[in-house]
Amino acid sequence: MDPVAIKEMRKEVKKYVDKADGKVVKMLYAMLEAEQEDDWWDKLPKKIQAEIDEALTDLDKGNGIPHETVMKKYSKWFTK
Repeated sequence: MDPVAIKEMRKEVKKYVDKADGKVVKMLYAMLEAEQEDDWWDKLPKKIQAEIDEALTDLDKGNGIPHETVMKKYSKWFTK
């Protein structure tokens, strides 16, 4: 998006924020705060990221055990 369009969007957003009720302002604030935080994924070691990516690729290919099968086999471990 070009800088002029962004500038116009900022103006419009400011107008909306000025008219918004407290609930909306809190939601916007939380959203903007979350954007500033580091992503937990980026804090993972590269090796772990690669292993997770590999596992997800395997699942996409159909390699994996369905949840129902695992629960049936190991349900006794999950009882109180």
